Amino acid sequence: MTREHESDTDQSVDAEEMSLDELRTEIENIDREIVELIARRTYVADSVAQVKAERDLPTTDEGQEERVMERAGRNAEQFGVDSNLVKAVFRLLIELNKVEQRESR
Repeated sequence: MTREHESDTDQSVDAEEMSLDELRTEIENIDREIVELIARRTYVADSVAQVKAERDLPTTDEGQEERVMERAGRNAEQFGVDSNLVKAVFRLLIELNKVEQRESR
């Protein structure tokens, strides 16, 4: 059993011992962390947009987008999450960043 699967097993045992309120609190904490990560990603993407504007580069970089999607799929598989769902989230993040980049030019 890999280390990742061991932690999954440990988490399920912990979940069985936690109350519903504790589980909901844990989800709230995770949701906050997800939003924090989205904010960090958006900040970095804004910095990318500034560099692109300074260098007169196009907003869209299909090769980079494809690499992001491939990486998202690999990460999803590594953590046992539906890769189509994860890729859909990343498509949305990429599209939001592109809209912001266009508006800032």
